[in-house]
Amino acid sequence: MADKNTCASASSCSKESCEGCPSHQGPESFLADLNQYSTVKKVIAVVSGKGGVGKSFVTASLANEMAKKGYAVGILDADVTGPSIPKMFGVHGPAKGNDLGMFPIESKNGVKIMSVNLLLDNEEAPVIWRGPVIAGAVTQFWTDVVWGDLDYLLIDLPPGTGDVPLTVFQSIPVDGIVIVTSPQELVGMIVKKAYNMAVAMNVPVLGVVENFSYISCPDCGKKIQVFGESRTEETAKELNIPLLAQLPIRPEFASLADAGRFDEVSEENICSACEMLEQ
Repeated sequence: MADKNTCASASSCSKESCEGCPSHQGPESFLADLNQYSTVKKVIAVVSGKGGVGKSFVTASLANEMAKKGYAVGILDADVTGPSIPKMFGVHGPAKGNDLGMFPIESKNGVKIMSVNLLLDNEEAPVIWRGPVIAGAVTQFWTDVVWGDLDYLLIDLPPGTGDVPLTVFQSIPVDGIVIVTSPQELVGMIVKKAYNMAVAMNVPVLGVVENFSYISCPDCGKKIQVFGESRTEETAKELNIPLLAQLPIRPEFASLADAGRFDEVSEENICSACEMLEQ
């Protein structure tokens, strides 16, 4: 017996005669509705194929530079089990809420931030949740947070290609991703994992940012490639995506992040990435 929800003869029916047939409907959309008191012009996700490459640093640096340009910027900290954005900007909870939803907390330079650490009684308490619960919380940061009017919402994703990146790509209308990597030879694998996931989810890849590219000698200014010769440019060319920036190691920036003063960081090397976001 044929299923009542499918055509008796899929080969002979047409969209005009059978518009209700699932065989002729597009793929189901899982997009969640943005909080009704918010408008977001562009959503950019910052991703990495592995941890420890400075993804949150790049997210925060992009936010700083876009805010300096006069844009209204927010950061959705989707790295629920390892949130670092609030600490970097020196913002603390608890975040407030009312019948309209939850309200993000603003940094000193006006960047709106929402993170699970802004909802915990103890910022150092571990978040011991299973993947689906974490993914649900990230979706609520989109549906239940009153972001107001934003030009850009940057999403700081956890590393890898697990539950949270999948949920974000399915639930939130991401306009593009920035892939963060480091110079080591395994960079090809790291970048390609993130790139292939984006392609599979039909999300545009804006380009790659290489972090930890070099350190400048304080005496002579020579660039020292601490992690060896970079392979990122050739990987980017292979995938036909732009290399947006190569960022140096700057201990003073790490000190500002540790002190909760990342709003004072000005990473001029990332300006080309900002220009890509503006297009």
